[in-house]
Amino acid sequence: MTTDEQPRTAHLDAKRLRALAHPLRVQLLGALRLDGASTATALAKRFGHNSANTSWHLRQLAAAGLVTEDLHRGNRRERWWTAAQEQTSVDVVALSRDPDLAGALTTYLHGVNAVHHEQAGIYLATMNDWPEHWRQAAELSDYRLHLSVAEATDLNRRITEVIDNFRRAPQSGDTDVVVHWHALPQHRPDPPRR
Repeated sequence: MTTDEQPRTAHLDAKRLRALAHPLRVQLLGALRLDGASTATALAKRFGHNSANTSWHLRQLAAAGLVTEDLHRGNRRERWWTAAQEQTSVDVVALSRDPDLAGALTTYLHGVNAVHHEQAGIYLATMNDWPEHWRQAAELSDYRLHLSVAEATDLNRRITEVIDNFRRAPQSGDTDVVVHWHALPQHRPDPPRR
């Protein structure tokens, strides 16, 4: 990918959302995007499932156009799979208008959150294995802001622009960096009664 190219994006419609409405499928797609092509057997070992189950879930993702068979690898006995796109885009508001998709949308979003949590946990568990300059570059913070809807929308747009400005093809000496961004309104607890 050159600096002028946009990443290939899977835009979630009802079909793709239903295909991703399973935590293992979210994990499988994420692993294929982050780590590259793999087999059902290798993914099964990684996620603690049997290869028949993992293979079935990969075929469901393929039917939705989210993964494809890597025809340059494998043989008749061993199928390799790769992600069909580099990222996923979901219009939560549009999809949440359909009450038939409520469960699928919730399951998908919880799956994404679980993957983010796992990625942060892996870094924290291996943090001391990283050189000091990478430990200094890593970030795990939260910020409390008081924002209007317009300000929150503008903040998200600006953060996305900053991230897009750093998007480029890998170069020698690079390390994969996963960037999570969450901007979530919070309910305040009721004040204690006197």
